[in-house]
Amino acid sequence: AMEDVCAKFVSQKISKTRWRPLPAAALQPPDLFATGSWDNEDNRISIWSVGDLGNVSLNGEYQGEPQLLCDIRHNGDVMDMQFLDQERIVVASSTGTITVFRHHQNNQTLSANQQWEKAHYHVDQDTSCGGAACTGVICNNPEIVSVGEDGRINLFRADQKVAVRTIDNADSSTLHAVTFLRTTEILTVNSIGQLKIWDLRQQRNEPSQIFSLTGDRVPLHCVDRHPNQQHIVATGGQDGMLSIWDIRQGTMPVSLLNAHEAEMWEVHFHPSNPDHLFTCSEDGSLWHWDTSTDITEKPSFLHQGGRSTTYLSHNTINQSVVSAWLSNDPTKDRMEITNLIPNQTLSVNSLDILGPRLVYGTDAEAIYVNRQLFA
Repeated sequence: AMEDVCAKFVSQKISKTRWRPLPAAALQPPDLFATGSWDNEDNRISIWSVGDLGNVSLNGEYQGEPQLLCDIRHNGDVMDMQFLDQERIVVASSTGTITVFRHHQNNQTLSANQQWEKAHYHVDQDTSCGGAACTGVICNNPEIVSVGEDGRINLFRADQKVAVRTIDNADSSTLHAVTFLRTTEILTVNSIGQLKIWDLRQQRNEPSQIFSLTGDRVPLHCVDRHPNQQHIVATGGQDGMLSIWDIRQGTMPVSLLNAHEAEMWEVHFHPSNPDHLFTCSEDGSLWHWDTSTDITEKPSFLHQGGRSTTYLSHNTINQSVVSAWLSNDPTKDRMEITNLIPNQTLSVNSLDILGPRLVYGTDAEAIYVNRQLFA
């Protein structure tokens, strides 16, 4: 419910929020998260504790806002951020540099552990400084893939000083985001509405498949892959639409769903409960999309927050697919959508979900933690 959402006001615009991953056998909810900032004189990477250490008040509500454990200066805007493992965080900068920071848990400090300077750059005769923004990173320890506005794709390995592989002219437009499809394949989205699959085992520098939004070539900003069904991919872009793709068939999205009124910045399937998907936007909203089939058993929190719940149907081509995201009987599988931020403010730039917990960051210089998403 809403009272489980805790806000922490910080004196910087938050561009990225990420939970620290849990150890494989962990049963407890995540307790640490990292944030990165942008558009400030002095940008920072910060590590926070959720701050609910046993403090429960009489009516069962958690006490305490997130506590800052440590932070460190970051050169340039934080464009993307991913945990490589429990201690290391890979950060993409608007300067084109990629830095791996290490969180030292014994004394709660952060230090720069490794750096690839100007991993992304514009070739420009007139300037010596032509760094290009690194727009996205994705990790599959020890591998790190980066994409940038220079259309370049880099494959790094943690603890190796130079890139393992670079695809220089991977794209003639800006690459905005990247994700792993499987250990040897990545998927990128670009500023002309294309989704491309790259097989890293192939030496040729061309994508193995290209998909595209029909019509207006709307820039795509974000992408996520369904955690169990690797052929299902969600993307979001400049027009705020949510697109669901089945990469086994066709070259166009299976469904286009009306979503936000402005740019969609991030889309994430819930990692262990992928019937649930979350999107956030420049319009100040954060939507929870629920395709788990039996609507009668929904937790009641979906009906709070002063907005009516919407049911959307969606069509698809393939008859044989079980997933609700590709359902072929719209009357049977309806989708429930809830805006988790009833009072919209400035842009919600980033969100992350792990177990029962959601963290998100905004241009209103605040981070929010929802501790009991499925209460």
